[in-house]
Amino acid sequence: MEKKEKTSKGFKAFLKSRKARHGSLAIAIVIGVIAVVVVINIIVGLLVDRFPNLKADFTANNAYALQDETVDYLSHMSKDAKLYILSSEEYFTQGGEYFVQAKNLLEKMIAVSDGKLSIEYVDVTSNPSFTGKYSNIDWKSSDVLAVVECGDQYQALTVDECFTYNAEYYQMYGYRQYESTTIEQAVVTGVLNVATEDKVVVDFITGSGEADFTTLKSILTSNAYQVNEVSLLTGDLDEDAKFAVIFAPSVDLDESTVEKLEKWLNNDGKYGRNLIYVPSPENINSPNADALVESWGMKMTEGFVYETSEDHLFSGGDYFAFITDYGDYYTEGLKNKDIPVMVYQTRGIEITSENDAHALLNSSNRAGVIPYEPADDWKMEDAITGSPIAVAAEGVKKGGDSESHLIVFGSDRMLSTNFLKLNSVNNAEFVMNIFNTLSEKENESVTITGKSLANSELGVTDLNTSGAMMIIFVVALPVVILLTGIIVWVRRRNK
Repeated sequence: MEKKEKTSKGFKAFLKSRKARHGSLAIAIVIGVIAVVVVINIIVGLLVDRFPNLKADFTANNAYALQDETVDYLSHMSKDAKLYILSSEEYFTQGGEYFVQAKNLLEKMIAVSDGKLSIEYVDVTSNPSFTGKYSNIDWKSSDVLAVVECGDQYQALTVDECFTYNAEYYQMYGYRQYESTTIEQAVVTGVLNVATEDKVVVDFITGSGEADFTTLKSILTSNAYQVNEVSLLTGDLDEDAKFAVIFAPSVDLDESTVEKLEKWLNNDGKYGRNLIYVPSPENINSPNADALVESWGMKMTEGFVYETSEDHLFSGGDYFAFITDYGDYYTEGLKNKDIPVMVYQTRGIEITSENDAHALLNSSNRAGVIPYEPADDWKMEDAITGSPIAVAAEGVKKGGDSESHLIVFGSDRMLSTNFLKLNSVNNAEFVMNIFNTLSEKENESVTITGKSLANSELGVTDLNTSGAMMIIFVVALPVVILLTGIIVWVRRRNK
């Protein structure tokens, strides 16, 4: 009994001691801080689940952030659209890191649409009747990943449209090795297509050995244009087509083809139609095509434009790859006029009638034209014109309140895959701005790129920013903690 009383008195004495008081206070502080951190973490988690846009993206390539084009389009949606993911939510995210990334992007897209876009996960294995109302979708294909719906219109989104993967690896092993997420573009494109009722018709003219126009066709389709391919050798342009495109034919246009084009553009004097003509970069004999262009106040140069102005050249010293200056047309709808259009191996376009035609894109005044077969004594510096050379131009013919347009691009390279998908230049947006302006569909161009997780490290590449963070976390913060510890220790020691 006496031993128990001594123990009790010893414990009470310990609690009253300075060591116990300060130790208890420290423990209480630690417990309190941990509790606060846990509570804050729970609250933040709940807020992020409720408001996906609160998720911060610190990756170097903004892999989890929506692009400005997506935010702009979804935040101005006028119709409600529904996205059905054809799997359970749990199974969808089990597809790997790119599917988790896709889910995060979809949640942010729904948030910025302010309720206009909604999402539902549908497990078709347990709900097979779901596919019944979408009779135009090929359900035998296992590549259908989702369905986007607006009113009576709907569209399937495939795995190929929502993700990129190594095609060779897939063919060899039958397993998709994903490389980036393109679901953001696929969904926005799908919504734009199903929300657009009356699509503008674009006819691509074939039959003259045209160059590959797949990417241009794809961009138009992605922006809710109805794209067809027609041969004027055997048929006619669609009466309801607003655009026709001739893309770098390898042979001259047939006389009957030119006659059909002229008649179509005239439209019985009502006009209101547009022809996009991209000549071949090769030195081909094309009197019929040249005569068509010349009848609209323009003439093609016989050779390539080269640029010598340093502020227009790309690195590498290639005089035939350069950025251009905008003219006074089709710039109003561009999101960023500071981003230039780039050309490569382009022919020049001479304006022969300023009353009928004008330049759209120009070189600097330090450019010239090298002939296809220059003379032995030809010198680059001697051929510099001292005036800008048009590399894209437009001829206009009017009838009443309507106009028809013949737009000529000097280079098929500027409309190739490499340039249309390059974010650092404005080629895709400028072309789409022309189509949208002439279609009276301003501000409906959507050009979005895929997102890779390959470089998803902390996105601090600026030297000043990284230096500041090093000072804060490597020097300042440890010093503050050290000084705080010294002050606390001194104060306790002197009590």
